[in-house]
Amino acid sequence: MPFLENVLRGKRVPRERMLEVAEHYKHFGGVSPINEQNRALIAALGEQFSRDGIDLPIYWGNRNWSPLLPEALQQIAGDGKRRVLAFFTSMYSSYSGCRQYRENIQQAQAEVGPQAPQVDKLRFGFNHPGFVGPMAENVRASLQSLDADVSTPVLFTAHSIPLAMADNCSYQRQLEESCRLVAESLGLTNWQLVYQSRSGPPQQPWLEPDVCDTIAAMDDDQKLESLVIAPVGFISDHMEVIYDLDDEAATLCRQRSIHMARSSTVGTHPDFVAMIAELVRERMTDDVPRRALGDLGPWHDVCPLDCCLYKPTRP
Repeated sequence: MPFLENVLRGKRVPRERMLEVAEHYKHFGGVSPINEQNRALIAALGEQFSRDGIDLPIYWGNRNWSPLLPEALQQIAGDGKRRVLAFFTSMYSSYSGCRQYRENIQQAQAEVGPQAPQVDKLRFGFNHPGFVGPMAENVRASLQSLDADVSTPVLFTAHSIPLAMADNCSYQRQLEESCRLVAESLGLTNWQLVYQSRSGPPQQPWLEPDVCDTIAAMDDDQKLESLVIAPVGFISDHMEVIYDLDDEAATLCRQRSIHMARSSTVGTHPDFVAMIAELVRERMTDDVPRRALGDLGPWHDVCPLDCCLYKPTRP
């Protein structure tokens, strides 16, 4: 509960919803899996740095649980480091996925004081081949596990956000581009982007359609034999993935006799880890090409002042 209270502080999430989410964690030992996943990613990235000749230490800071950002920045300052490159564990722009992280870093810098290091964020990799390629590979593996072909329905999922947040960021546009790039690389003919894990009050509009509502509607319209769910909006199998998809969506599919395969997230896939190292090298030298697939090009490094602003409106 203390972790969830940190996550949801300042957000209009009903107390009963917080208690409901707490029950999800109890199904998995009462611990979020994300810290272990971050440790694995840090270890893989350290090995990648060694292979690439990048002589930089890697630090880790969370905004909702230890190790917290102020602790990380204090450690960095104590080690005599004055400038930091920050990789956000999100591939998409939104208030929650970008601006709030930047605000948290600024607050942490203020706590640390004048000795706090400068922090520059890396660009988002939603259209980088090091993200799109592993996602496509994982979807292909799911199709093969079902002995299915490219006409099998594929639902790409991402965390829903309030419409008031979505209106002021590129979250949807970036997600749609990632999905399109993955789908086209595989030749998928039956796919769509859906959402999951909404947590706001019922009267507040959030991005739709919901993944479970979509599965039910598709099955009611024309009986589904098989289905792939690909969590393109997440980089690791944390709670929203393993509960909302592996439990809730999977249960719905079993009840309806639908053969479902859930694709893996990119996690510590070697190409994804190499992508992070490449984004670091981009900021260290002008000699590294800024790779990006599709129509949107490489995303910006420095956010515009009005980027991802979010002013919640009450219903």
